[in-house]
Amino acid sequence: MYSKTNSGNRNSNSSAPSSRSGGSSSNRSSASSSRPSAGRGGGSSSYGTRGRSSAPSASTTGSSYGSRSTGGSSYGSRPSPSRGGSFSGGSSSGSRFGGSSRPSTGRGGFGGRPRFGGKAGGRGSKGPRLDISRFINKAVITEEVDIFVPEHSFSDFLVEENLKKNIETKGFKNPSPIQDKIIPHILKGEDVVGIANTGTGKTAAFLIPLINKAILNPDEQVLIMAPTRELAIQIDEELKTFIKGLKIFSVCCVGGAYIGKQISELRYFNNFIIGTPGRLKDLIERRSLNLSKCRNLVLDEADRMLDMGFINDMKYVMGLMPKERQTLFFSATLSPEIERIINDFLKNPVRISVKTQDTAKSIDQDVVRVKGGQKLDVLHELLIQPEFSKVLIFGRTKHGVEKLTNMLADRGFKAVSIHGDKAHAQRQRALKLFKDNTVQMMVATDVAARGLDIPNVSHVINYDLPETYEDYVHRIGRTGRADKTGKALTFVD
Repeated sequence: MYSKTNSGNRNSNSSAPSSRSGGSSSNRSSASSSRPSAGRGGGSSSYGTRGRSSAPSASTTGSSYGSRSTGGSSYGSRPSPSRGGSFSGGSSSGSRFGGSSRPSTGRGGFGGRPRFGGKAGGRGSKGPRLDISRFINKAVITEEVDIFVPEHSFSDFLVEENLKKNIETKGFKNPSPIQDKIIPHILKGEDVVGIANTGTGKTAAFLIPLINKAILNPDEQVLIMAPTRELAIQIDEELKTFIKGLKIFSVCCVGGAYIGKQISELRYFNNFIIGTPGRLKDLIERRSLNLSKCRNLVLDEADRMLDMGFINDMKYVMGLMPKERQTLFFSATLSPEIERIINDFLKNPVRISVKTQDTAKSIDQDVVRVKGGQKLDVLHELLIQPEFSKVLIFGRTKHGVEKLTNMLADRGFKAVSIHGDKAHAQRQRALKLFKDNTVQMMVATDVAARGLDIPNVSHVINYDLPETYEDYVHRIGRTGRADKTGKALTFVD
């Protein structure tokens, strides 16, 4: 039951030796300066204005929110005329928030019965059942909380002063738990396995010591692999904020973006190569990427790369790197297959875990009981409430996500979508509109569930059930980040 609670010239990276100060015919700026977009422009996002009164009231759909006597305030006790629709607290005996029920294993889609497990879009397959009770959890909000006291401050770390200045400029003072524990080991050159909940500062935890390594040795090269183009781009963007004025260079190599620009960028030396496994393999096979001198490897969201079927591409890329290297492995979950990769590719790694539970304590979780035909109406009723200010909605299929986005736009909501059929430029535009609060909601497949740092997401709604509980953990991890509370709602029959 859910209740409301209180750069200069650069040389071509050819086989011939070169000087950094030589006169190259191509003048490139450092990574701190902006580069032209690699993606082709395309695709307009469909969003309108909020405020149509097209949804029936909760008493019609039979949805009640917070109706137990022990619950807090109920959603909809105050109608919001400016947002459209009507919502009453309702005491109907129809669908309710909370409680327990047997999940449906039938085929589902938008407006249909959700399917548990199995591959998206499959026919007649039945996957493992998910325990609905794991979707219900109260955010821990108390007057007295355990305050993390770091052993270090960023000024204590043995990194170059110019890097410290950039860290300070970003507003970083005290490291997060994963940063506090893992940065000293990376600075020592040790292999590391980092296990932490999403949104805990993992990216800065590996970027800071590796940037310092590149400052001390300008020929140092780092390869960072991430499961999705969005995460890879996000890592590159964060890197650029740390390396302003340091004459450190990076290239981002992801699928969906124009490969010709990436090939051109790779003709020059880059300290950081950030990309997805498939595109990295493609560039290697085109002989545009040579990793024979790259002695630093970061595998970010490694468990997701396995889930997405990148294991062979990962092994192919890692097999072309020197055996003597520093490898940093980050994951939110551990599985036997991940353990095998750790044993095969890391040397006596230091294991750092700051994960206390599967889902963050700052996320209030509940279920929404709906009948198939009522899902869209119930969703509408939620979205017109004032507290649903920035909402990430997850669907199971690309077609379903696009269909839902269009239906929400027809009802007057500002919504964009992100999924695998979207062109690279379209996905980046949708993300920017959502991050900048130009639109109220984004509808997504699980492509958006891993690693993305989208500020101030008030709610995550699982309109379709995730395939696994691990997918659920990463979906809802988009809210309740950076010491803020968030809410996650899961639609079930």
